[in-house]
Amino acid sequence: MRIDLTGRTALVTGSTQGIGAAIAVALARAGARVGVNGRDERRVTESVEALAREVPGAQPVPVAADVSTDEGAARVAKLLPRVDILVNNLGVFNVADPLEITDAEWRRFFEVNVLAAVRLTRLYLPGMTERGWGRVQYVASDSAVVIPAEMIHYGMSKTALLAVSRGFAKKAAGTGVTVNSVVAGPTHTGGVEDFVYELVDRELPWEEAQREFMRRHRPQSLLQRLIEPEEIAHMVVYLASDQASATTGGALRVDGGYIDSILP
Repeated sequence: MRIDLTGRTALVTGSTQGIGAAIAVALARAGARVGVNGRDERRVTESVEALAREVPGAQPVPVAADVSTDEGAARVAKLLPRVDILVNNLGVFNVADPLEITDAEWRRFFEVNVLAAVRLTRLYLPGMTERGWGRVQYVASDSAVVIPAEMIHYGMSKTALLAVSRGFAKKAAGTGVTVNSVVAGPTHTGGVEDFVYELVDRELPWEEAQREFMRRHRPQSLLQRLIEPEEIAHMVVYLASDQASATTGGALRVDGGYIDSILP
C-alpha cells in the first residue's frame, strides 16, 4: 500500500523519544511535514536534526512547548497554526501503590495524559472540519482495558482517552475528519530492556530474554514478544491516510493480541 501524505502537516506530541519519535519518522517518510514536540528545547532540536538525517528531504518543525499547560498549547498554535494530522502521543506513567497515590498525582496524570490531548483537539479540530479533511489520533494503551493494579492512575487516563476519542469522533461526524485511538500493547521503549533483565536471566541474548519475559510475565500476549515502536507507527500512518477515510470512532489495537477480546 502506497501512502502519500505530501502536503499534510502533522503534530506528534511527546515525540522526542520512544513511540512518538517513531511516529514522527514514519509520518515524515510518508511525506508529511511533522511538528516534533517536547518540553526541552535542546532535546527537540536534537530530535529534529536526527529526523532530518533519517529522512532525507524531510522538513520537520521544532515545537518546544509543554502542551499540558494553556501557555504551552498557545505556543504550539503560534508555531503550527494549521495542523491536518494531530497525534496525541504525550503520556507519563509510573508504578505506585494504589492506596498511596496522592490527589496531586491523580490530577497530574489526568492533566498530562488526557487534558493535554483534549486541549489540542479543541484547538485544531475546528480548522480541520472547516477544510473538510483531518485526522485526530490518541495513543492509548492496553492498560486502558487491562487495568494494572500497580498503575491504576495510568490505566484510568488511558481509559479516559478512549472515551474522549469516541466523543470527538461524534462531534466530527460527517465533516471528512476522522478521530480514532490506537491501543498500544507492551512496547520496546527506553528503559524496557533494563526492566526485562531485572526479571529474567541477564546472560540471555535480547531476543531470547524478551520472549522469556513475555512468556513468564505477559503470557496473554499472542505475539510473545515486545512490540517495536515502528509497528505502532505503521498503524498511525495508515489512520492518517486517505485509505482510512471510513475508519472513525474506533479503538484500533496494536497490542500483539494482549487484550483477550474478539471485539475492538
